[in-house]
Amino acid sequence: MINALRELEREKGISFEVILGGLEEAMASAYKTWWHQQHPELDEELFGSRAKIDPETGEMQLWLVTLDEEGIPVSEEPGEVTDDFKGRIGAQVAKQVIYQKLRDAEREMTYEEFSGREGDVVTGIIQQDSHRYTLLDLGKVEALLPQAEQVPSEPYRHGERLKAYITEVRRTNKGPQIVVSRTHPGLLKKLFEMEVPEIEEGIVQIKAVAREPGHRSKIAVSSNEPGVDPVGACVGAKGARVRMVVNELKGEKIDVIPWNDDAGALVANALQPAKVNQVRIDVDRQTALVVVPDYQLSLAIGKEGQNARLAARLTGWRIDIKSDTQFAEDQRSTAAAAAAAPPPPPEAAGPVEPEAVVEEAEETTPEAEAPTEAPTEAPTEAPTEAPTAETPSGE
Repeated sequence: MINALRELEREKGISFEVILGGLEEAMASAYKTWWHQQHPELDEELFGSRAKIDPETGEMQLWLVTLDEEGIPVSEEPGEVTDDFKGRIGAQVAKQVIYQKLRDAEREMTYEEFSGREGDVVTGIIQQDSHRYTLLDLGKVEALLPQAEQVPSEPYRHGERLKAYITEVRRTNKGPQIVVSRTHPGLLKKLFEMEVPEIEEGIVQIKAVAREPGHRSKIAVSSNEPGVDPVGACVGAKGARVRMVVNELKGEKIDVIPWNDDAGALVANALQPAKVNQVRIDVDRQTALVVVPDYQLSLAIGKEGQNARLAARLTGWRIDIKSDTQFAEDQRSTAAAAAAAPPPPPEAAGPVEPEAVVEEAEETTPEAEAPTEAPTEAPTEAPTEAPTAETPSGE
């Protein structure tokens, strides 16, 4: 038996001490049950058992343990071990324990293998497809692809190979459960890393990803070396590299755009393939006003607003798109509204202090008050000469 346990340790990677300890616990429990069957008059709660297996010879020793009312060991004595227990019962218990330890060890090893792999891409074979979930056989374990992580437009056929993105690794009583996704933006990023050596080497960097699974995606890339074109590296010769990613995503369209630290240039790039005339950034409101040619308006917005939506997610800016005509009309309306606005009331210059009014009243001279008498005298003398009066003093 000892040789068999050592062989299991070498083949399965299970610790010899772990299996031996499990055997001792199982043998002690089995011996307690067997002893109670032989002596039914004993109170099962007032005695226990202990087992010890020699790691060199495999010889087993058993003890009966007397317990007090609180379950604390009081004394122990060597137990009687019959050939029947050592043969039939012992072999059955050992078999069950070894199988259980093998399953536990394999589950633990599988969990340790996948526990640090959140964010990786795995390839599996579709084993089961239902309206609630799909199972992928990864070899040692099955991965769960929930319905919420599936692309509605993708068919999942039994036996088909599929790549998926690991989102979570859970530890359960039945072993590790691996949850994968086909909709996560990280899947697109990882697929490009697998197809573009420059990304893996750190020459090209993926700065942002925006995705509507099954329809369209945008990815912004930059280069850490001046002589390397990041967009060209991701697209590949005649589009070979990006085509591999598109095929893996079942025909999902992908726009690869150059990253720019300038917000206006980045927004203009993100709206590709539409052409942009100008971009006005409002930093306080985190908005970008984009003006495009009239014939490019529908292309910039995209089908059901898809292009504008993806550009907003990619850049982090709220984007408002207008055509040249709409922008010109808005400018004219703004200018007309400003011209038609009434001038500000005198009070707008600020309130007058009461002390200043009193002081001005005190400093007013009779000559300054004379203009109030001029209109009464001028009509009696010569109405036509009033405008030629040199002074309004009345002299």
